[in-house]
Amino acid sequence: MSEDLSGLDTFPKLLAHHAQVRGARPAIREKDLGIWQTHTWGDVAREVRRIACGLAALGFRRGDHLAVIGDNRPRMYWAVCATQALGGIPVPMYQDAVATEMAYPIQNAEIGFAVVEDQEQVDKLLEILPQCPSLKRIFYDESRGMRHYTQEQLMEYEKLTALGDEYDKAHPDFYPAEVAKGSGADTAGMFFTSGTTSHPKGVVLTHAALIDRALAAAKMEGLDETDEVLAYLPPAWIGQNIFSYAQPFVTGYCICCPESSETVMSDMREIGPTYYFAPPRVLEAMLTQVSIRMEDASALKRGLYGYFMAVAGRVGGAILDGKPVGGFDRLMYALGDLVMYGPLRNVLGMSRVHVAYTAGEAIGPDLFRFYRSIGINLKQLYGSTETSVFVCIQPDGQVKADTVGPAVAGVELKFTPQRELLIRSPGLFKEYYKNPQATAEAKDAEGWFHTGDAGFVDPDGHLKIIDRVKDVGTLNDGTLFAPKYLENKLKFFPYIKEAVAFGQDRDKACAFINLDAEAVGNWAEKRNLSYSGYTDLASQDAVYDLIRECVEKVNADLALEPEIAGSQIHRFLILHKEMDADDGELTRTRKVRRGYIGEKYATLVAALYDGRSSVHVEAQVRYEDGRTGSISADLKICDAKTSSPQAAKRAA
Repeated sequence: MSEDLSGLDTFPKLLAHHAQVRGARPAIREKDLGIWQTHTWGDVAREVRRIACGLAALGFRRGDHLAVIGDNRPRMYWAVCATQALGGIPVPMYQDAVATEMAYPIQNAEIGFAVVEDQEQVDKLLEILPQCPSLKRIFYDESRGMRHYTQEQLMEYEKLTALGDEYDKAHPDFYPAEVAKGSGADTAGMFFTSGTTSHPKGVVLTHAALIDRALAAAKMEGLDETDEVLAYLPPAWIGQNIFSYAQPFVTGYCICCPESSETVMSDMREIGPTYYFAPPRVLEAMLTQVSIRMEDASALKRGLYGYFMAVAGRVGGAILDGKPVGGFDRLMYALGDLVMYGPLRNVLGMSRVHVAYTAGEAIGPDLFRFYRSIGINLKQLYGSTETSVFVCIQPDGQVKADTVGPAVAGVELKFTPQRELLIRSPGLFKEYYKNPQATAEAKDAEGWFHTGDAGFVDPDGHLKIIDRVKDVGTLNDGTLFAPKYLENKLKFFPYIKEAVAFGQDRDKACAFINLDAEAVGNWAEKRNLSYSGYTDLASQDAVYDLIRECVEKVNADLALEPEIAGSQIHRFLILHKEMDADDGELTRTRKVRRGYIGEKYATLVAALYDGRSSVHVEAQVRYEDGRTGSISADLKICDAKTSSPQAAKRAA
């Protein structure tokens, strides 16, 4: 990437640049009613101007906050840029959050305007309107179902842009003057944390921080206007925002919005992105689909798959990294690419991917190696909302399964005596909004951000994250206990969707297991096991035997790691329900809230440790429409065999 962007220190200025130098190139695509609709950079610049002028006509002023709530849609992104053009602050919010979860961010930021996708989001805001007196205007994109809504706060998108046209005609110099007033030090957006232990915090990020980190990573990977990205994760998550907003604005590449969450895979195959991001849970789900399809395949196909995947596992990563490989192995891999890996990449929608990232959670080594072995340049990165994402990235040819790579240009790393990682970077956040105490605790006087993550740098200069500092502990005998490390090992198996490990200050490690209902359901059907639903499936003896095998394989792996061998899992149970963000068990980014789960299911944790073989549970659940109900079940508790290092070595 060699384009000169000096002086373009805000996103609206970058938009004006792209409209001028590549106005006819595609900027964003959206699949609507089965047809891809393309908008050029010139189109985007015109629409952003219309929205900005419409907002100004209705009283939006510099420093005001505007909520953006919806799936990845062009108008949602345009509203973000229009807000920034006026010196306002966009606040993306999770579209799957229930109404009560939206109240605090709106109150905290005193949000006066909101641009939302559809009737569902309108209904949520109308529900909490009495609690949010600052909210004066709600603009909606999709008018379906809105015919009989008469609230004075509501206005459809088309009316907003029509007002913008009138205002722009009467004040033709207004918009360019507002854009020119902006500077890199201005706030570009506020992203609320998941709030795992308290109220979510509003992370304030400047234009300079986001542009600097987006540009550093783009230069490292050679991204340019020819790249294409699929925008399918929540726009309120900083990871999706950096890939579908910040980086397109510094490179000029095109983002593509799938029709719905159900069509992501088919839409991805149609688009064939060149640059891709997926958290481990998405990669796990994709591999689970592959595994299920192979179970349904003929014996010949299963045999070919097994043989060529063995070849890929042996030499695929080395070939991808450009390392020397024997002639026969290279020939077999080329044949495998023709009959197996190439078609598999096509099925996954990754035929054109030249770089793919995974982050958000640690990824299982075997899962990571699988994608790299079939020729997908999957790499790990490390970052957070507070760091504008890009802190560490694995460079090509230096990819390891157990690290997240060295620091990106401009980033400094150091560690406290307690192993906590500290970061200093041009991408650091400005502050936690209206929370000076939390800001001071997270960012010290020397500009070091205290991440809360425990880790170290290996001899090659690569960062390795162990766990959260507050979660790294010991068993009663002093053995290192890193719950996330155990959970990630369990989650590699396609039958396990989530896991929660316990053991801090106890004699042994135990775990809750959440099944992957699709994978286990497919497994059960092939064995003619009947079941009426998730709870019934989770109680089957055969399913417990299946999960016990997975746990015991994890124990065998742990036995080979001296520091953590004593943390093998002795007992486990399969939860009666899937963990859900609506029930408080997961964050909106699908991270396990271990402390909350431990408190909510304290009787189950106690049963794991007091020797019982079963336990009764009753729990409240929240449905999508906000109603609550209860569910009860008798859960079995299963013992798992642990391994000695000698036995594990013999088995390996």
